[in-house]
Amino acid sequence: MAAPRITLYLDIVSPFAYIAFYVLRHSPVFSGCNITYVPIFLGGLMNACGNTPPIKIRNKDVWIDQERTRWARAFSVPILEHRPEGFPPLTLGPQRALTAISQKYPAQLVPAFEALFHEFWVKGNAKIGQPEAFGPVLEKQLGKAGSQDVFEAMNQPEIKSLLTSRTDQAFKSGAFGLPWFECTNAKGHTEGFWGVDHLGQVADFLELSRNSDRGFRSLL
Repeated sequence: MAAPRITLYLDIVSPFAYIAFYVLRHSPVFSGCNITYVPIFLGGLMNACGNTPPIKIRNKDVWIDQERTRWARAFSVPILEHRPEGFPPLTLGPQRALTAISQKYPAQLVPAFEALFHEFWVKGNAKIGQPEAFGPVLEKQLGKAGSQDVFEAMNQPEIKSLLTSRTDQAFKSGAFGLPWFECTNAKGHTEGFWGVDHLGQVADFLELSRNSDRGFRSLL
């Protein structure tokens, strides 16, 4: 029987994408799944959907900040108490860099995601969208030559087009925000799920036992 598969679409600007990434990486619930992490541009997805950024909706901006800390506590995810200054930054640059890494150094994509999420949502680097901030983070992961290679590639038309096409792919699969999970269970059935608060439904659809992670007690 085939292992359950998850494609998780991510942009480092999203705290909930970070929490979902962390849970899928560390929770024993998902240890038997084949997981693919895909960088997209959340701004492009929101534009395609005509979706209003939550930060611009009165009361919802306060609510989502409370929600991210609640879910982070539930799943023991390290995260800032207050969102980074000037949130949200434009993350087109780092998302293009991650897309370039996925093509040139695919084995380094997950560590690069992890490092950038940590830099922004744990250390609070408000300039994460700028090369002078995300560049040193990637250099630690890839080395000087590797990071220079990525910086050259990220501005090439092929990489820009690939990020756009992957964002379109997320949209066509049903995404309207992040995190978006595209899941295929052992029977070959595929469904999409949005949000950290739907991780319980993800686990149930994939027929995974939740008993090994106390964080799932927060999920009905």
